[in-house]
Amino acid sequence: MRINADTGRCIGAGQCVLTEPDVFDQDDDGLVVLLAEDVDGERVEQVRTAVQICPSAALSLAADG
Repeated sequence: MRINADTGRCIGAGQCVLTEPDVFDQDDDGLVVLLAEDVDGERVEQVRTAVQICPSAALSLAADG
């Protein structure tokens, strides 16, 4: 799965970082930074949760291919 982050929509809530700190981080302005753009295996469900709880809908997942 490929992660997409729209930093124009991100409000810096940090829920993604709290949910999956190995995949998400925040820059000095608090905006989301992707540490990995593709995830598979066990991380997919954690990333899916981060996408669902993002309050600004700045994150999305797309199938590979």
